Amino acid sequence: MTQQLPFRFGSEVYTWFMNNDGETYKGQLRHMIEVIAKAEFSGIQPIYSWMGELSDADRLEAKLKEQGIELAALSLAMDWNGAEESEKERAEADQAISLLQHFPGAILCTVQKPTGRHDLASRRHNLVNIVNSISRRAMEKGVPCSFHPNSPHTSITRTEEDYRVILEALDSTATGWTPDVGHIINGGMDPLEKMKEYASLINHMHYKDWDGAPEFTLMGKGKVDLLAITQWLKDRDYKGWIICEDEGKEALEDPDAVTLHDGRWIREELVPKLK
Repeated sequence: MTQQLPFRFGSEVYTWFMNNDGETYKGQLRHMIEVIAKAEFSGIQPIYSWMGELSDADRLEAKLKEQGIELAALSLAMDWNGAEESEKERAEADQAISLLQHFPGAILCTVQKPTGRHDLASRRHNLVNIVNSISRRAMEKGVPCSFHPNSPHTSITRTEEDYRVILEALDSTATGWTPDVGHIINGGMDPLEKMKEYASLINHMHYKDWDGAPEFTLMGKGKVDLLAITQWLKDRDYKGWIICEDEGKEALEDPDAVTLHDGRWIREELVPKLK
């Protein structure tokens, strides 16, 4: 797969986190790495607050090498509801940055936990300032960054207006944008058109599928034109990662099987159709 395309496919661990808010698979990042490798993905994107013992760089590196995959990115998911980072939030962000310094090229992917659409103007402004601040600190340490909007109804990064306000205020010298194609369509937008509009910001990608009933579905079973999106990335000679973050209902029952399905679907259904 990696020999056929100018970019690499990886997997996010949120597929496991969906089950019982992560409690069922708490402390099982080693297992997730093994499943992701078995699915023939070449990279992984863990959630920093959910790494357990593998937040130790040496242990993480050893496990990744054992399974032959890379650390593609690290999700930093926080509330960020103040005018600036809290002391605790800043400390956790700096710890994540420190870990990523051991994995050159791996991206710090910032994402805000949804907590309501109140005080939109001030909260979007504060979010951008916090993301820019974190990204600048990371950049000084040699760590690339990317901001990941999401689309729950309580998210302030959900709508077309949210995207316009936030993406246009990002410090593009310090951070890029991670289009999550499932979240984009769930927010009422066309994923490929939005990607074309802000193409210069894209430095990381998230794939999930969506059927609108009510939201996400198993990859390849929904309405997101993943072939057209991937073809566009290929035509643009995209160099970053494509990370699968499947949130289909099947992940609640068997995230291992969902991850294996996604790997097969990419190899057998998506890649062979590219021009």
